[in-house]
Amino acid sequence: MLSNTCKYAIRAVIYLAVNEKKDEKIGIKVISKELDLPTPFLGKILQNLTKNKLLNSTKGPHGGFSLAKKAEKISLLDIVKIVDGLDFFHECLIGVKVCEDDPKKMDLCPFHENLDTLRDEMYVQFKKLTIGKFKDGFYASDEILKF
Repeated sequence: MLSNTCKYAIRAVIYLAVNEKKDEKIGIKVISKELDLPTPFLGKILQNLTKNKLLNSTKGPHGGFSLAKKAEKISLLDIVKIVDGLDFFHECLIGVKVCEDDPKKMDLCPFHENLDTLRDEMYVQFKKLTIGKFKDGFYASDEILKF
């Protein structure tokens, strides 16, 4: 459902939330090593999140990344929207264009009949789940949620 790029973005934002310290940035090499992700690829992901005002970025020897908002204000949906877009929640699951173009045919499609409600609920949950909740979960049970 989510691309690997989106999964990496979510992991990186959770990592930044869990490890944030007042007025300190975390360098790309540290994040990359901790999450076992290639630095250049992670850099592109984090720059995209910065461009979309989810993260702050500072260059230089003491530079790095930090959250641009409180973790409680960043939803999973915010990240998915930036990285993967919202097509999954709105377009035909198997890409049949006739379903999207003709509501009568959409009613006949078993994918819509059985999965639209599920996708709507997933949308609600992705919007409701915040990075702050993941951060709290990490602190509550760090043995389960180790990076």
